[in-house]
Amino acid sequence: MKKNIVNKMFVIEKKPHKGLFAAEWVILCYLLFTLLLLFLISTKAHNPEAMLWGRIRIAVTMFALWGVYRMIPCRFTRFARIAAQLCFLGFWYSDTYEYNRLFPNLDHIFVQMEQTYFGCQPALIFYQYFPSHIISELMDMGYASYFLMIAVVTLYYFIWRYEKFEKVAFIIIASFFIYYVIFIFIPVAGPQYYYKAVGLDQIAHGIFPNIGDYFNNHQGVLASPGYTDGIFYHLVEDAKNAGERPTAAFPSSHVGISTILMILAFNSNKKLWLCMLPFYILLCLATVYIQAHYLIDAIAGFLSAFILYFGSKFTYEHI
Repeated sequence: MKKNIVNKMFVIEKKPHKGLFAAEWVILCYLLFTLLLLFLISTKAHNPEAMLWGRIRIAVTMFALWGVYRMIPCRFTRFARIAAQLCFLGFWYSDTYEYNRLFPNLDHIFVQMEQTYFGCQPALIFYQYFPSHIISELMDMGYASYFLMIAVVTLYYFIWRYEKFEKVAFIIIASFFIYYVIFIFIPVAGPQYYYKAVGLDQIAHGIFPNIGDYFNNHQGVLASPGYTDGIFYHLVEDAKNAGERPTAAFPSSHVGISTILMILAFNSNKKLWLCMLPFYILLCLATVYIQAHYLIDAIAGFLSAFILYFGSKFTYEHI
């Protein structure tokens, strides 16, 4: 069976797709949209040259892989086109900071909403109620499983539900980029940045100042709370140090995208869904536990996932 799967990957397609895939069109539209924004803010942007060259590299890669696919139209080269764009998501995530750092920060509004709705700061007290080394490491494991969940669902559809692979790729990628548009215009950094900027004592005493454009020039972040010697703790901290920015807190795309992945898994393979369920629950809890998000971010991420899933599914089926 394994040999059969490998052989299928390199069978030349009789009717290869001539143009860009639907998911690639999403990326191209987002690239052009943010390029226009870049020209509008070029005098205020901190790294306009790097932002421009990043887009050029992604566009060149996209069309280069399209050319390879046209020469060797098979499942492998089709998958390479999608996989490459998934790998670029880290660039696009960090890129949102270069835009929203120019807008006044809104964290004070979200912190006040947390206090109003819940009577406390869940991101401040969650880990204090569950300080166990085991629970802390489980939370970090759940948070670290995010990209693994993306890879598992994408590969599952590519290998076992190939006829739906392009549709699933569109749903995942379109959802990511809709979140990125939101992140550009709603500059919320999240507890790990806002708590650091204001001070934990101030937060504990219910003082939530408007810090304006503080994150325009500051990227100080709190270390994740809890057990600090675990394998998964260090994985989360390494990922944070490598690409985290004071951006993209509301709504939580971790919760939103992982919810969409769970819907996709449930629709195709209930056993796969059950295997992913513990990691999904831990991931959702971990977003607040490790202070990456406010609770309201996680709730908005969960609710928005259904809108994005059905909206992107409808869009794909009608284009």
